[in-house]
Amino acid sequence: MENLIFSFNVILPLVIEIFIGFLLKIKGIIDTRTSKAMNKVVFKVLLPVMLFNNLYTSEIADVFNPELILFAELSILALVILLCIIVPVFEKDNKKRGVIIQGIFRSNFVIFGLPLSMAISGEAISGTVSVLVACVVATFNFLAVIVLEIFSHGKPDIKAIAKGVVTNPLIIASVVGFGVLMTQLKLPEAIESTLKSVSAASTPIGLIILGSSIDLGVIKSNVKQIAWAVAGKLIIVPAIFLTLAALMGFKNGYLAILIAVFASPTSVSSYTMADQVNQDGELAAQIVMLDTCLCAVTVFMFIFVFKQLGMI
Repeated sequence: MENLIFSFNVILPLVIEIFIGFLLKIKGIIDTRTSKAMNKVVFKVLLPVMLFNNLYTSEIADVFNPELILFAELSILALVILLCIIVPVFEKDNKKRGVIIQGIFRSNFVIFGLPLSMAISGEAISGTVSVLVACVVATFNFLAVIVLEIFSHGKPDIKAIAKGVVTNPLIIASVVGFGVLMTQLKLPEAIESTLKSVSAASTPIGLIILGSSIDLGVIKSNVKQIAWAVAGKLIIVPAIFLTLAALMGFKNGYLAILIAVFASPTSVSSYTMADQVNQDGELAAQIVMLDTCLCAVTVFMFIFVFKQLGMI
């Protein structure tokens, strides 16, 4: 019962904040235009500040774990390669292939996963998470562009991909934060206080805006494709890679971070990216919406199982 209550207490606050955003949209308090504008604020200001602050307030010895980074990166790469082999077998439409692959491997690690991992293990791992964000977000963006371009019969623009990676606010904030951490630079107290306040606002606002992006009206077709993508993202992939992580000895805070990487719902930006390269944007939106709605159940399940096993 204790583990059940723990799992419930971890996931419920996140779900409530997402639901608040959904209610605000239903009531017309947040419209689509506002949601998109606030999403930019979250992505370009609030989350970068939080990532920087997480690193700034950490200890050098606690933030860098090469084994964790290597496992996450190699697992994501292996997953994408496998999906590029498997998905074309059962899906013949190229406009849907890339979308399904992206929907399964690309997690909403920052907005949903970061607060999830800290809810499980506390603020002590925030620095480690922030370092991993710089690595994983870059990998997700790079591989998403490659996959979508491949199935668009296009030629990946390496320069555009590189520019997108190096100008990503989350990556910039993580790199700068890590640099400040390594140099032990001390900021003025007023700046520290501001960073702390903005950081505290980033998670609830980010989750509320995530909830406001949910659109129940987009489920019209693509039942088979959605079922494969949602089952793959929320159940099959986390079950495989989290089991592998546990067998390799990852536990406690590190396993919590990997739960956030692999069990979080599909990134909202996957819809935008798919739509921009003339892929099936509607399918991408459907996958994001259903993943976001159903992840509360599946994430709860993984937290409970690993808590029962004494791994977190």
